[in-house]
Order: sequence, then C-alpha cells, then structure tokens
Amino acid sequence: MTWMQWYENLAKPSWTPGPTTISLIWQILYPIILVTFGYVFVQAIRRKVPWTVALPFAVNLVANVAFTPIQFGLRNLPLASVDILVVLATIAWMVIAVWPHYRWVALAQLPYLAWVATATVLQFSITAMNWGR
Repeated sequence: MTWMQWYENLAKPSWTPGPTTISLIWQILYPIILVTFGYVFVQAIRRKVPWTVALPFAVNLVANVAFTPIQFGLRNLPLASVDILVVLATIAWMVIAVWPHYRWVALAQLPYLAWVATATVLQFSITAMNWGR
C-alpha cells in the first residue's frame, strides 16, 4: 500500500484539510521559512547574533524535515505526534529567542506557528482515532 493509500485509510476528524489545502499552506510557509531561517543563520555566521538565537531554528528545521519520513515512511503516528510537538515548541522558542534581535523574523513565524498548532491538534486527533489499528 502506498503512503497516500495508507493515509487515506486512516480515521481522521471531519475538519481535516484536504491535500490541496495542506499543499497550499506549505507553499506559502516554505518561502517565509527559507527567508527567515536563512537570515538568522547568516546573522549567526556573521556573529551579529549569538548561536543560541539560531539553535531553535536548527532544531526546528531538523524536526520539520523528520516529520514526513516518520509519518509516511515509518507510518508511526505516535512518534510523528512527538515530532510535531517538537516542531511546535521550537517555533515558540524561536520567536522568544529572536524577538530581541529581529522582531520582523519573530512576527514572520506567526503564520507558521498558527499552522503547526492546528496541525498538532490534527496529528494528535488522528493518532488517538487510530490507536491500536
């Protein structure tokens, strides 16, 4: 069974966005992530901000990239739930860490935070609805 067939066969809440909507959301968020994360990493390399400011961005990047292989490769819903919780927590950490240095970067994370908060509730709902399947 393909990953898409597997996902389609999972029990999901009625409010689950369709694949097209999810794709559109990420098409909007990824450029914001690219610009803001890139900016923070460049500023850390130039020593304009301490590496402690860039750390939550790096952890978030790893956790974000890990989600798809965990969810759709391993098909491990509980582990994917833990991973998305890390993504959510690191976004909050990023906002707090970067705020004193670059408020525009912190504010630019708010759509990402809103989407991941929604996706976290969705992920936990899907995990609970499919527990033991």
